[in-house]
Amino acid sequence: MEKLKADVVICGAGMAGVSAAYHLAVKQGIRKVLLVDERAPLTLTSDKSTEAYRNWWPGPGDTMVRFMNRSIDLLDRLAWESGNYFNMNRRGYVFLTARPDQARVMERVAREISDLGAGPIRTYHGNPDDPSYPDGSREGYDPALNGAELVLDPARVRSQYPFIQGTAIAMLHVRRCGWLSAQQLGMYLLQQAKEAGARYLMGRVSGVGMGKAGVESVQVAGEKNQWEIATRSFVIAAGPLLKQAGALVGIDFPVFNELHGKISFRDPQGVIPREAPLMIWTDPIKLPWSEEERELLAGSEKTRWLLEEFPSGVHFRPEGGEGSRTLLALWTYDIKPQEPVWPPVFDPEYAEIVLRGMTGMVPGLSVYLGKTATPFVDGGYYCKTQENRPLIGPLPVQGAFVIGALSGFGIMAGMAAGELLANHVSGSALPEYAPAFLLSRYEDPEYKKLLQSWDATSGQL
Repeated sequence: MEKLKADVVICGAGMAGVSAAYHLAVKQGIRKVLLVDERAPLTLTSDKSTEAYRNWWPGPGDTMVRFMNRSIDLLDRLAWESGNYFNMNRRGYVFLTARPDQARVMERVAREISDLGAGPIRTYHGNPDDPSYPDGSREGYDPALNGAELVLDPARVRSQYPFIQGTAIAMLHVRRCGWLSAQQLGMYLLQQAKEAGARYLMGRVSGVGMGKAGVESVQVAGEKNQWEIATRSFVIAAGPLLKQAGALVGIDFPVFNELHGKISFRDPQGVIPREAPLMIWTDPIKLPWSEEERELLAGSEKTRWLLEEFPSGVHFRPEGGEGSRTLLALWTYDIKPQEPVWPPVFDPEYAEIVLRGMTGMVPGLSVYLGKTATPFVDGGYYCKTQENRPLIGPLPVQGAFVIGALSGFGIMAGMAAGELLANHVSGSALPEYAPAFLLSRYEDPEYKKLLQSWDATSGQL
């Protein structure tokens, strides 16, 4: 067994682990950081989402808004210093509804989130004195874009986004949002960390040696070699394998996993303009079927569920550069917890369901029903806590830390999460929101009471 030394060993080289390594090595000056993963970096779940970001988060309190604002501040800074190496844009998120009651909810929630620090609301009623509508940039990031446009004028919705074709009556265009290349962001962080002294070791963390003073060593099993790394700091950044990694130090993390899929398909007829923002339908949907199809589906217990109402949340965005015709779409209509397996197994009907669900928002996409090449299906597991907030900070075992339960928002939160973890490890000053993400929060009776009023869907698209 080969003997090594490290100041910090990080178990997991996804976005969370890579960001932690970057902040420890580059920002905190801790040179002997060792990233350990049995897979290549950033290949398990980090590229399996929309690769989007937003500061638009509900309460209770302003914790998540402040956390995301900090992460976006760091992303902006990184985009500037790298020449926007990871193709960050600020096209925004557009939430849409066709229901008057949902429009009222949209307005109420928008003002609540605005008050939490997500930026001002600009309202449009179709009056001559309505404010001007900022166009924004289709590429690049504009730090000045903030807050949201609340459009309560159906005519303005149609004129702003003609491809919606009059189905929506109201929309909320949230501005401090957009997307980026998660792979390029992660590789940039990893390269910077390596240049500052961090190393990557391919292998599986098989054990953690502990003494009276806490963590003393980490054992790693590779394909052909084994290592024992002497260290006083062990960081668990294992994504959907958080529970398994926690068992190495005797911690049973209060987390579970959901499978979230996404599809990508070509839009050769250009139904969706390439400059479109990320579009989200906030109404429940009944999938469109022909009478013949409905009869067929109703005749079998296995397919009858396809005729029922599906939850809100189907969303899409353009994918790729100027010449691309690809659309990326996601819809989590089944959120039952499950044990992760690789490769993930998706519902054979998933792609068809997502495409049909999108036609409720963009009727023009119906041209592809049954006529397009089979969409590519991918996705991964969201590791979540009961209230859908992350776990970041020290553990009851001296020298052990966690950065996880980032539940599909690991790309957008990664920079602030890595910074916070590094501050905990180095003993640096902590931001005000730090206590909200500690494992010890579940010991607080008041917090336990609060948990009764909110759940794992909070803030989730």
